[in-house]
Parts: sequence; structure tokens; C-alpha cells
Amino acid sequence: VMLLAPGLPVILKMLVAAAFAMAGTAVFLGILRRVPLRSEFIVPLIGLMLGGVIEAGTNFVAYRYDLLQSLNAYMIGDFSAILRGRYELLWISFGLTCVAYVAADRFTVAGLGQDFTTNLGLDYRKVMALGMVIVSLVTATVVVTCGVIPFLGLVVPNIVRLVIGDHLRRTLPWVALLGAALVIACDIVARLVIAPYEIPIGTIMGVIGSCLFLYFLLRRRGYGE
Repeated sequence: VMLLAPGLPVILKMLVAAAFAMAGTAVFLGILRRVPLRSEFIVPLIGLMLGGVIEAGTNFVAYRYDLLQSLNAYMIGDFSAILRGRYELLWISFGLTCVAYVAADRFTVAGLGQDFTTNLGLDYRKVMALGMVIVSLVTATVVVTCGVIPFLGLVVPNIVRLVIGDHLRRTLPWVALLGAALVIACDIVARLVIAPYEIPIGTIMGVIGSCLFLYFLLRRRGYGE
């Protein structure tokens, strides 16, 4: 969009981002079907590797057309540019979260596998398609509004799951509350570290999130040994 239609309205940028997010998710799921998953942590690691490949290609195109600075504005989460008229799209995320909560039981069942879901009379493909649409639209909305906030969706659900369990209807409110609290804490740190200047929240979240992810990974490996 920055290359071909830079003047596109924010809502249309969000729709384009959502379309590419769904396409990327479809590629990700296709890869998972062909890879033996010996550990649940293989899934996010594959996602990180796929994201790295896509990011490398994106950076190459941006470098060729002198758009690296504009690209970084979206790739590094930053709240300093969120003003009236730029955050209202987040209400879309709230609405989609409500839809996910209503369908939470179906997503929980789908997480147990296609055969189990089909035996209970649910259409596995439709449930997965609904989940892809919700995740893609929410991700696109957040990225267009404030940029990428790394590791947030990877670390917070795992923390809640370890404490409460895997039932999505029970965990979703806690994921939302803990995620919001962690983002606020990172934002406060970002504003205080080198005050009166502000570090992008994506940088702070990247440091904290990567440390937490490594802790969970090593902790699980230690239990396995």
C-alpha cells in the first residue's frame, strides 16, 4: 500500500493488511501440516521463522524504494502517534473479541484436533476459518493503529494457560486483562527510561517478551528432561 497507494484511507489499509494476514496465516497452517510437532513450542518457533523470512523480503522491497523509515513506523509499536481519529479502529478489535468469546467453546474443541471436532458434529474448517478471520482482522487493526507489538500474543496466553488451563471461554478475559496490564507497564517504562524522550513500546515489549518466551521454553525443556 505504501508503494502503490500511499494515500489510501486507514480503513482500507486495514482491510488490505487483514487480507495479507489471512493469506500468511493460511501459509503458516499449511507448513504446520507438513512438520512433525514434537512440542507445542515448535508452533511459535515456526511462526517466528516464517515471519523472519517475510520480514526480510519486505525490508528488501522497502530498501529498494526508499521506504524503510515508513516501514519501521509500522514494524515497531509506538503509542506516541496515536491521536484522535487514529485509534477508533480499535473498536473493531473489541467487537471481534466479543465474537471470539461467543464462539470460544467451538475454538476450544477445534484445538483438540480435526477428528475430535468432527466427531462432536462441528465443521472443523468453518471454525478454523472463523478463527483466522478474527485473528487476521484484529492483528491488522492493531498494526495499522499502533504498529507491531512483539511477543504479546505469544507470552500472555501461555502465562494464563499455565495458571487457568486451556478452556478459551475461561481464559480469554484473563488474557485481555493481563495483556492490557503488560502493555501499560511497558508503556510506562518506555516513557520513564530516558524521559522526557520516549522509547517505542515495541522495543520494551520485545526485550521483556523474548526473555519470558525463553524462560517458558527452557522451563518446559527442563521438565521434559
